[in-house]
Amino acid sequence: MSLKHIHVVFICAATALAVVFGAWCWAEWRANGGVGMLAGAGASAASAIGLLVYGRWFLVKMRGMGE
Repeated sequence: MSLKHIHVVFICAATALAVVFGAWCWAEWRANGGVGMLAGAGASAASAIGLLVYGRWFLVKMRGMGE
């Protein structure tokens, strides 16, 4: 497995983790309230979006390099 593939796997894993953690924070906020859980959900959503954008940029960059 090449370094490119490992990088893509880690980006996907980090994105999935951010989504799951954000969903958990959102559920906890709805159940118990608290600004910390709401902030965690928002930060996780922003992280997931950022990772998706970065993953797309990385794949386009690698495809352009012929790898």
